[in-house]
Amino acid sequence: MKKFLFILLAGFISAASLAQTKTTNDLHKKYEGTFALFFYNNTLRMLNQTDDKEFDELIKDIEKMKFLMIDKSDKNFSSKDYANLIKGYKSEDYENMMSARSNGKNFDVYLKEDNDQVKGTVILVNDSSKLYVLDIVGRVQPNQVTKFFSSLDENSEIAQKLKSFAGKGDNDKKNDNQKGIKVD
Repeated sequence: MKKFLFILLAGFISAASLAQTKTTNDLHKKYEGTFALFFYNNTLRMLNQTDDKEFDELIKDIEKMKFLMIDKSDKNFSSKDYANLIKGYKSEDYENMMSARSNGKNFDVYLKEDNDQVKGTVILVNDSSKLYVLDIVGRVQPNQVTKFFSSLDENSEIAQKLKSFAGKGDNDKKNDNQKGIKVD
């Protein structure tokens, strides 16, 4: 019986160590009904329908990830909410590794390290109408973030689902160049 309890306890501890951030989970709870997707490494591998070696290399260090897309106008998400979100990640020992702006979007990459190894990555893409949160247990190289988003966009059905949610389905010919969450 003691062995069983020990194994059960070890399982809970290891599961807790692989959990998404509290900040992301709180955000998801606060904005209930938010578009959310969850992926594990094997799910991401299945998305690689073209057996792209570069995509496999991009996802090799991802154990799991949670993706949230918040329509800020529907949810009354303000700049103060964004500042509190950043404060939450920092309180969980995430450090800002990169900030950039492109095409009206702000990109922030936060990493959590333990013994010089990246244990978690949070990528925030924020514009005037939407907030995208990608909370990764594991890592994506900061200089590969753009390529990671582009690969997801080009190699999977996820882009179509995101376009549909965002109102940019196949019938929207005005924005043929815009695909899902493409980072230029």
